[in-house]
Amino acid sequence: MILPPSIASLLAASSLNIAPLFAVFAVILVFSVLVSLVLVKARQSLLVGYFICGVVMANSGLIDQILVHKDSADVIHLMAEIGVILLMFTLGVEFPLKEIRYIWRITFLGGAMQMTLTTGIIFIIGLAFGFPLAPTFVVAVALALSSTAVSLKSFQDLGLSNHPGARLSLSIALFQDMLVILFILLLPSILGTNEQSILVAIGLSLGKGLLFMLLAGLLGAYLIPKLLDAVARTRSRELFTLTVIGLCATIAYAGSAMQLGLALGSFAAGLIVSGSIYSHRILSDILPFKDLLLTVFFVSVGLLIDLQVVIDNWLLVIAGVTALLIVKATVITLVAKSMKLPSIAAILSAASLASSGEFTIVLLTQAQAISPLPDEIGQIILVCTGISMGLVPTLMRLAPKLHIYLEKQGWCKKHQHPQGAFSRSNRMLELEDHAIIFGYGPVGEALNHALRQHNIPTLVIDLNAETIQQLYKDNQPALFADATHHEILELAKVKQARFLAYTFPHIEVTIQSLKMVRLYHPEAQIFARAKFGSEVRQLEKLGVQTIHDERESGQAMVNLGLSAYLVEESQ
Repeated sequence: MILPPSIASLLAASSLNIAPLFAVFAVILVFSVLVSLVLVKARQSLLVGYFICGVVMANSGLIDQILVHKDSADVIHLMAEIGVILLMFTLGVEFPLKEIRYIWRITFLGGAMQMTLTTGIIFIIGLAFGFPLAPTFVVAVALALSSTAVSLKSFQDLGLSNHPGARLSLSIALFQDMLVILFILLLPSILGTNEQSILVAIGLSLGKGLLFMLLAGLLGAYLIPKLLDAVARTRSRELFTLTVIGLCATIAYAGSAMQLGLALGSFAAGLIVSGSIYSHRILSDILPFKDLLLTVFFVSVGLLIDLQVVIDNWLLVIAGVTALLIVKATVITLVAKSMKLPSIAAILSAASLASSGEFTIVLLTQAQAISPLPDEIGQIILVCTGISMGLVPTLMRLAPKLHIYLEKQGWCKKHQHPQGAFSRSNRMLELEDHAIIFGYGPVGEALNHALRQHNIPTLVIDLNAETIQQLYKDNQPALFADATHHEILELAKVKQARFLAYTFPHIEVTIQSLKMVRLYHPEAQIFARAKFGSEVRQLEKLGVQTIHDERESGQAMVNLGLSAYLVEESQ
């Protein structure tokens, strides 16, 4: 696209003595805001929108107009490099190192099964088409990775963060993240052209990587905490932030100096910082910028796309996206079923992880610097990644409907909990046409008492252990559980319940639980409490009959106030 001379001269960074990198960054932010406004209304992933934004900017001629007299490829490559560094640092900061011991079985067994099967299938397909061995293996590993950011964000948007499918997706994504770090370390050895045997080269790379991580770990355990203690005692927020950024930049540079790459150095820096006692403060400073970092990364990747190459190979793009979604969804479903998870969890997890992801792009970017792929192949893979990620939110919204259809056709068995899996489960089996009461404070207790006086069966779900123990003694069906957990709703026989009452005014928990309840029982009568008018309107849109605490309290106060004067007048 050729812009009018007056606009072109206005946009040209060189004519205004503006740094090219800053000029591109400013345009990226403006375009990202405009695209985001459209995608928010369409309920699509913003990350994919940023990717599209980069594609539009690169193929409209806008970048060339801004960078006139400059090499646009150099600036775009620099933007992509910055995006990778920031993404890897964010991964390190948020890496749940301490939580691995709680989910190690699903993480290592489920993750290893998914990566091995998916990589193997894609690798065999690539060899069948005559592609070289080493690049095909790298591409297969890259495409086997999924988008952690899009997957987890989609579960949050659906209110299913505690669903078994979300936990499986998180576990597999965690394994993929660990594998990415190792694979980035081994990339030069796998794709290198030196005369060393590949085993020797891999051994040297692993040795250097382990030495670097060991040294970084020692710094994180002994030196860095003392430095952060000293800085924290100054009570200077600016100095604390400067120290963290300086440490991270130094560690990332050290990783690059050891020929391990800035990506691995950035990850190590984030991992060290996250392990300190100041991690929550650091996260509070870093997380507001996380979306900005992801914006830069995805837009920079979109800037690399040549739309003409994609148009010339549109059939390959469609075939690639379709094959990728089918292969990965099938593998992840098999993994979920092997873990004995219910069908709905398997389908949701398959939908969330069926795409390739941001680390697909990271790996390909790193691989291209060592041994470039043919331009058409690289372009097709990048576009397939972007399109597949964009389809994830839609696939996840369709997953419950697919499960209901498969269940009606008899292709999905209804999930049954094993005997003894939950205490007092026999009482649950007797419930029919019952009321489920979430929360057993004064409101929940009064409601339960009134219903039982009319011989209406009830089930109480609460997180107060003493309360549940007392209810057990009173022969009251009850569960010590979280209202947002999928298994608990199944055990509570929510499909057979007449109505459900959320007796606490915490709307976030109510909505999260409500979205899962609707998957089982769309016609259930649901009652809830809310503090504010905006919350009442939000719940009413979801079909909930709501008690407005402030309005009810206000009316009670009005009655009491008027009664005081009426009593005085009567005397």
